[in-house]
Amino acid sequence: MKNHFNITRDYLLQLNFNIVKENRVDGILVVEKEDSGIKNLILGVSPPILIMEQFIFSVHNQSEKIFKNLLQKNRDIIHGAFVLDETANRVIFRDTLQIENMDLNEFEASLNSLSLLMSEYSDQIIEFSKY
Repeated sequence: MKNHFNITRDYLLQLNFNIVKENRVDGILVVEKEDSGIKNLILGVSPPILIMEQFIFSVHNQSEKIFKNLLQKNRDIIHGAFVLDETANRVIFRDTLQIENMDLNEFEASLNSLSLLMSEYSDQIIEFSKY
């Protein structure tokens, strides 16, 4: 049987991510790679899937403009999407992967998608966080 937690952890190390926290029992890793715009990315190893979530910003005043813009941007995101938490007060990047046959290239593509999103959309994110 594959140890999905160890495989995920090894991939992160191969990709030069800093592992900030890990909890093998719960299958949780918290990582960062600040030069890629990734900070406190939470990975949940929960076979049959791997869940990736990173808090992006808080919505102080819910606005149709913000939500519409985020939905439109979702169309451009290669892997993953913007999502709202249950209260619609926090915007989170979320991606899920099938873990059984996940390879390094697929894993890296999801992380690169988040990194690209953070670099090309950062000005808009900063603006939205001020609302």
